[in-house]
Amino acid sequence: MTTHAPGPAASSPELPSLLPGVLRVDPDTADPARRGRVRRSVRDWIVDTLCFVIAILIGLTTYDSAMQNDPPELVQLLDLCVGALACLSLWWRRRWPVQLAVVVALLCIGVSSAAGAAVILMFTVAVHRRWAVAVAVAAVNVVTGLLFYGVYPDPVLAFRWTILLTGSLVAAVTLWGMLVRSRRQLVLSLRERAYQAENEAALRVERARHLERERIAREMHDVLAHRISLLSVHAGALEYRPDAPREDVVNAAGVIRASAHQALQDLREIIGVLRAPSSDDDPDRPQPTLAQLPPLVDESRQAGMRVTVVDELAGDGAEPPPVVARCAYRVVQEALTNVRKHAPGTGVYVTLTGGPGGGLAVEVRNRMPVGAGEPGTSLDIPGTGTGLIGLAERVELAGGSLEHGITRDGDFRVHAWLPWPA
Repeated sequence: MTTHAPGPAASSPELPSLLPGVLRVDPDTADPARRGRVRRSVRDWIVDTLCFVIAILIGLTTYDSAMQNDPPELVQLLDLCVGALACLSLWWRRRWPVQLAVVVALLCIGVSSAAGAAVILMFTVAVHRRWAVAVAVAAVNVVTGLLFYGVYPDPVLAFRWTILLTGSLVAAVTLWGMLVRSRRQLVLSLRERAYQAENEAALRVERARHLERERIAREMHDVLAHRISLLSVHAGALEYRPDAPREDVVNAAGVIRASAHQALQDLREIIGVLRAPSSDDDPDRPQPTLAQLPPLVDESRQAGMRVTVVDELAGDGAEPPPVVARCAYRVVQEALTNVRKHAPGTGVYVTLTGGPGGGLAVEVRNRMPVGAGEPGTSLDIPGTGTGLIGLAERVELAGGSLEHGITRDGDFRVHAWLPWPA
């Protein structure tokens, strides 16, 4: 089983590395032997010291029981020395748990004082290694325990009872270690879920920021492209006719000034709207709807465009939802802006049809191809070529569809359908 634990410099390969400190760790290799040399923490020192003391106490108890058979003093001294070395080996139990457990278990055949170290090492293997390895080490300890009782028979218990006692002790220690291992894996799993939730939250925030930037760019394009194209039309007229009467020049300059002022005002409103929390039902948001369509058409007519509007909306004055009305306004605005940029001097037909329950259809059509147009109206207004792409995204977000292209009659047609619930 693969779990996750915090680490200093790596991140999970399955998740974007937005949060530092996520390290993918196999619990079977999460020990100093495979991670490299690490310094013990205060907790590690306390645990190791307790294990050392417990191993000594268990070893001395077993030693006293085994020495009741009164072996030679040399054997007793050798038993204590080897048992002390086995207890000292516990300080490296995290680095080589399986190797030390097997060696100490074999020593326990003839060394009684090493029994405590064998118990601690068996527990360590159950905590840090897979169940198959833990069971194998437990089996080795059962066999060596039986051989130990063959060398040092218990004067009180029968051999069958010593077999039962040894098996029960080994099983209890191994199961306890497996329980500790399972709990650690659960904690690591919960920690990983927390890290994953934090990463997903960071991704959601980043996506929200990206969508907000797109929304700002879309609104800027819709508003400023319309206003600046009007400014370009009027400025082009002044450039083409520098000897125009003073009254015409003053009027044109006034229109330019008013358009520039309105562009700045629109920019302020858009920035204010986009800084506020998004809510389509907010009545205070200064967003245009179909009610502002006549002023938009009048501005285009003042710039020299021939715009014809056919309003065939049903519903006895019923208004579509704000999102739909705003999207319809943007469709007409973008289409008129594109005509000024790419087909000056042509007539434009704007048609609105539909009603509640049947949807709202907006169609803007102009003749293609176009000639040079009237003097002073041929402009070279730069464009990004992405206006219709952004418009299509806006319409799709509103639940509608957008079509544009040249018809068989030679007209350029922009047609949008938007849902209008009954």
